[in-house]
Amino acid sequence: MHMFLGDWLCRRAQLTPDKIALIDAEADMATITYRAWDEAAGRTANLLRGLGVRRGDRVAVLALNCVAVLDVWFACGKLGAIMQPLNYRLTVAELAALLGDATPIALVYGPEYNEVAEQLRAQPSSVRHWLAMAEIRSAREQYPPEVPPVELGWDDPWVICYTGGTTGTPKGAVLTHGNIGANAVNTVVGWGLTPDDVTVLNAPLFHTGGLNVFTAPLVLIGGCSIVCKGFDVGQVFDLIERAGVTLYFGVPTTYIAMQQHPRWARADFSQLKLMVSGGAPCPRPVFDAFWQRGIDFKTGYGLTEAGPNTFCLPAADVQRKPGAVGFPLFYVDLKLVDAEGRELGPGEIGQLLIRGPHVCKGYWGRPEETARAIIGGWLHTGDLAVRDAEGYYTIVGRLKDVIISGGENIYPAEVESVLAGHPAVAEVALIAAPDPCWGEVGWAVAVPRPGQQIDPADILGFAGERLARYKLPKRVIPAASLPKTAAGKVDKQALVRAHVVP
Repeated sequence: MHMFLGDWLCRRAQLTPDKIALIDAEADMATITYRAWDEAAGRTANLLRGLGVRRGDRVAVLALNCVAVLDVWFACGKLGAIMQPLNYRLTVAELAALLGDATPIALVYGPEYNEVAEQLRAQPSSVRHWLAMAEIRSAREQYPPEVPPVELGWDDPWVICYTGGTTGTPKGAVLTHGNIGANAVNTVVGWGLTPDDVTVLNAPLFHTGGLNVFTAPLVLIGGCSIVCKGFDVGQVFDLIERAGVTLYFGVPTTYIAMQQHPRWARADFSQLKLMVSGGAPCPRPVFDAFWQRGIDFKTGYGLTEAGPNTFCLPAADVQRKPGAVGFPLFYVDLKLVDAEGRELGPGEIGQLLIRGPHVCKGYWGRPEETARAIIGGWLHTGDLAVRDAEGYYTIVGRLKDVIISGGENIYPAEVESVLAGHPAVAEVALIAAPDPCWGEVGWAVAVPRPGQQIDPADILGFAGERLARYKLPKRVIPAASLPKTAAGKVDKQALVRAHVVP
């Protein structure tokens, strides 16, 4: 069945035209209604259409978070085109490889990337139109806001969102109109979003977290996003205290930064109804600090290939089930399997498999890798989880991150959570190191809190009271900081290269 699925803003503008859709934190908190946003996206769509962009064509975007990126995203939806958001932290060579992967016909770039765009332009590529955002804003005013409707199916792609690859070219997960719509419905229904909700949008828009954790679901329900260029801890405190923020999504490192900031102790969190941590395991002390402030702070779980939202933990269970991600959202099926594919029961750790309309169509141009990841409709996540007797799920680590020491499985997330409870530890990561006796062992790389020092013996003594002996790191390595990926996760491959590989 084909419908006019892509024009979210037109439908929302019909329903709530004067509702504030966006607040531009980079433009003195200027407000944009759904009517105004729909018109801007419509003019952008017609500009692209005038350049020959049609259904199925790719439009690459290289920019920091800004309203213009959102305009392009929803303009692509109106046209049936496919947005390819690019990770602005990549090198020119890496960006060129991504352009070669999805072969976009247009590239839209922000002012910070004029030089990068010129370097890319000097290389052979499929790109025919190089569009600076400032030029788009000026040129689109000559185009009408109404866009001829394009009929689309649920399986028509809308975004190619790249997974974080550690070697080679990352894989582009194809998120369809059906995937993004199902994720939005799941999130609104499962997390209880309302038109009165306001979120801070500072997660990068080249990442599924920026696009789909709250942004698309809030468009669906008619809520509001405050668009920020990136994460700035002082700005986050300002917005939470003064801008009516009710929802916030971040990765553990952002929450650690908040708790280490001088404003933490006096910050007013009274309007927040939900804070979600995702992207990586969050240490237990971070939870405790937010709970002491009366905040419904919980672990979320998602991945690019699943739209990303998958679970919800009821507010009443947040402290009773610390670290759990809860139950599957409305249109999500789950199961846990062992290495042979046998389904596991309560208390057994296995790979998490996901099925539902939010699961991506596959990887762009990679049928073999798609076939390995999605088997019989089930997405094989590569994540390890356990389900307790009451049905609550907890993510325990990555399949490839498990450290097998003397035949015993060590799950880094468990060890990291304990080590993070030491009063001197700000951040910590457990990595695998070869060992002639045990095959491999865990090494912990730890960052001290301000004014503290890492004392390996003291930290191991602290952990020894809380962990089985085989789980204890064989080394604790002090570090000034931990390297991060573009999505804000700890880059364990970089840690291995820095501390383990000779």
